Amino acid sequence: MSIHDDKIKELEKVANQVRQDIISMLIEAKSGHTAGSLSFTDVLVALYFSVLKHDPKNPNWEERDKFFLSHGHICPALYAVMANAGYFSREELKTLRKLGTRLQGHPHRESLPGIESSSGPLGQGLSQAIGAALAAKIDKKHTQVYCATGDGELDEGQIWEAVMFAGKNKLDNLTAIIDRNNIQIDGMTEDVMPLEPLADKFRAFNWHVIEIDGHNIGQIVAACEEAKSIYEKPVMIIAHTIAGKGIEAIEFDYKWHGVPPKPDQGKEFLDELRTLGGKIKSEHE
Repeated sequence: MSIHDDKIKELEKVANQVRQDIISMLIEAKSGHTAGSLSFTDVLVALYFSVLKHDPKNPNWEERDKFFLSHGHICPALYAVMANAGYFSREELKTLRKLGTRLQGHPHRESLPGIESSSGPLGQGLSQAIGAALAAKIDKKHTQVYCATGDGELDEGQIWEAVMFAGKNKLDNLTAIIDRNNIQIDGMTEDVMPLEPLADKFRAFNWHVIEIDGHNIGQIVAACEEAKSIYEKPVMIIAHTIAGKGIEAIEFDYKWHGVPPKPDQGKEFLDELRTLGGKIKSEHE
C-alpha cells in the first residue's frame, strides 16, 4: 500500500508542527536533547499517523502494534507526536522535565499511557522489543512490533546480541528503525566508533535491510509496508537522517546532541520553522 500525495502533504505539516513543539518544550524545560529529536521527527510522524495500528483513546488496546523507543533521550519528539496524535493535550508538553510531570526526561512506562517501556540506558530497547515480538509469535497474535534506535547506540554490545537472537528466531513481526544521523554525544559516529558497512552487518545476522531517506514520508511508509511482506526475517530500516533537521544553523552538528536552545536561539529556531511551515502550506494549497 502506497501513501497518497495528499496524505504526505498533511503529514509534512504535522512534522513541522511537531518540530515547533519540540523547540518550545526544550526552551521551557531549559534542558533536553535537540539534535536527535529533530532528526527522528518525520519517522515518528509517519509511524503514528500512517503505519501503527493504535488507539490514542485506548492506549492499552490488546490488538495494538507496539512501538519501543530505545534511544529514550529523544523523547521530546515522541511526546510531541503523541500529543498531536491525541494521546494527551498539547498543553501538557510544557511540563517536560518538570517535577511531577508525566513527561519525564526519559520515557517512563508507568507514568504515561501509550509508552511501552521505560528507556534511557542505551542498548536495551531492541531486546525489549524482541521479547514483545517473540511473545506475540507464541500467542499467535497478528500484531507488529517496532523499535527505534540511535546509531550511536549501536556501540552497545547488547544490541548485537539482540540482533543475533532476532535473526535466529526469524522474528518477521519485528521492524527496527535506526536514526542514522551520524552523530553521538562525543562526535561523529564514524570517528568515535565506525559503524560502516552497517547494512552488511545486519544482513550477516539474517535481517532484511531497507535503506531510506528518513525525512521522506513516502519512503518511510513504503519501507514499513515492505517490512510486513518479509517472511522469516526481522527487518532493519536504516533511515538516513540529518541531526537538527529543520534548523539550518545546527544541522549535522553533534554538539547539539544534548543541548537545548537558549530563549533567544529558540525564538530564531521557531521563526525559521514557522517560515518553513508557511512554505509547506502554500506549496500544497
